[in-house]
Formats: sequence, structure tokens, C-alpha cells
Amino acid sequence: MDIRQLRYFVTVAEEANFTRAAARLHLAQPGLSAQVRQLERELGHRLLDRSGRSVTLTEVGEAVLPYARAALAAVEVVRQTADEFTGLLRGRVALGLVAGAAAAGSGFDVAAVLAGFHEAHPRVEIGLTEDTSERMLAALHRGELDIAVIGLADEEPPPGISLHVVADVPLVAAVAPDDPALTSPDRTVIALAELRDRPLISPPRGTGLRGVFDRACAAAGFRPRIAFEASAPPFLAQLAARGLGVAVVPELPADAAAAVGVRMLEVTEPRLRARAAIAWRTDGPSGPAAAAFLELLRGSFPPPVPR
Repeated sequence: MDIRQLRYFVTVAEEANFTRAAARLHLAQPGLSAQVRQLERELGHRLLDRSGRSVTLTEVGEAVLPYARAALAAVEVVRQTADEFTGLLRGRVALGLVAGAAAAGSGFDVAAVLAGFHEAHPRVEIGLTEDTSERMLAALHRGELDIAVIGLADEEPPPGISLHVVADVPLVAAVAPDDPALTSPDRTVIALAELRDRPLISPPRGTGLRGVFDRACAAAGFRPRIAFEASAPPFLAQLAARGLGVAVVPELPADAAAAVGVRMLEVTEPRLRARAAIAWRTDGPSGPAAAAFLELLRGSFPPPVPR
């Protein structure tokens, strides 16, 4: 028995599938299967049930799994302790981004931060996923993500989650410049109720911005008519410029709005905010690599001054 076999067993148990586990471990599936079978032979028990469509743990496998995880954690502590004497940083960081957060013009240059961190800590593996805010918050709670950049639907953070706000801008309605009802030359705002019967273009459900907008519409007594959904605000604005509806987006820079070909009207009565934040479990990231990356990420994006 060696530590690699324990890692292979744990990974297969987590993925419930040899193919996905092999891809995650960057191994050929036959080799992975052979190593797990060798571990089972050494222990004298089957750990995994391969008879169904997904791989499940046997009774013995369920009993062994927490000890295998503990052994892997102990090995990681040994490595981290040794690395402290040489200034090295190892491990893995699981980072999640709300869809559209890294789009051009978002102001969140995560690629530059990732590149700088990788240059400073080349031994750290970084896993990057893109998803809705709701699903990433759930993944943070389950320990599947260390850090996530999410859109905020509420003023207060969810229980067990800490936040560092990186964006706080007005929510606007982006409209085509030839819209006769909404684009008088001196107009700069639009009451939420005026969007009641308009076809709307917005981010999908599960995003913080959509949560803010849906909640405000419900409080105003109507259900929004969503004609199109997409993740990146610049693309939503492009759809609006083509006359496909009114896009509900965070305020865009004036030059970006002009380049797309839309006018922006701030949503009022009530005024709504589009907020994004770096989120992590309040009890801290799972390891020193994630803690170091979180510190860099927070330092790279100071809290904004709301406008």
C-alpha cells in the first residue's frame, strides 16, 4: 500500500466514476483501475462496487474512506511543514467565478492575478470553474471551492461565508438609442414599474444581479417578462442595441456603452445596486496555498467606492 493508491481510491469515491477520476488525476483509466484493485487485494476487501452505472462504496469502503482522507491530509501537513523551511508553497486552490465576471470590461482582471500567483508559486495547482452564484455558494459550503467571485443578491453574507466586495454600481436599463419610449435626450433614469410590460434581457437565475432584480419586481407587484438570458453584461447590452428588449445590467463605462450602441438609464423607484464580491468560508480556506491566493486576490481588488 502506498499514498498514491489511497489518493486514487479517494478520488474515485468522490467522482463515483473511474473515467472522471482518471481525468482529474491525469492518469489513464486502466492504470487507475489496476492500482485501486491492487489496494483492494492488499486489504483483502473490495472497497468499490462497480456493478452499477456509477461506482459506489462498499461497506468496507465507507469505513476506510475517512481514514484514507486523514492519511492524505497528514501527508500534506508533512509537506507543508517541510516547505516552510524553504519558502515553498504547494497544494491546490479551487477558484470559482460567476459567469461573466472575467469578461472584457468587467474590471476584474483575474487572469493577471492568476498569472502573478503562478509565477510566484509554480508548485500550486489552480482549478478554475465558472458557474452561478447560488451553486458556487453551495460548493463553498461543501468544501468543493476554496474561493469564489459571486454576485450578491442580499446585503448580508450567507451564514458561514465571509465577503470582500469588489464591485458596487447602479443597476441600469440599457436601451437601443432609437427606442421612442425611453430615449428622450434629457432622460437619465427609469422607474422600475416602467419595465413591467417590456421584453427584458437579463442574466440567468442563480446570479446575484438576477436575484436583486426579481426580488424588486416581486415587491413592485409584477413578474418581469424575460425574453433573453445571457451571462456577460456587454453581450446583454449588444442584444438590447439590436432592439431585442431592454437589458438589465450593471452600469457600463460610458465609452463601453457608446461602443455597443446603447443608452443607459439608471433604474429607480427603488434604486437597485449590482454588487460582486470575493467569497470564502468564514473558518478560512482549506490550506496555506488557498489562504495565500485569497490574500493576493483581496489585495488586488480593494473595496470600491459606491457611486
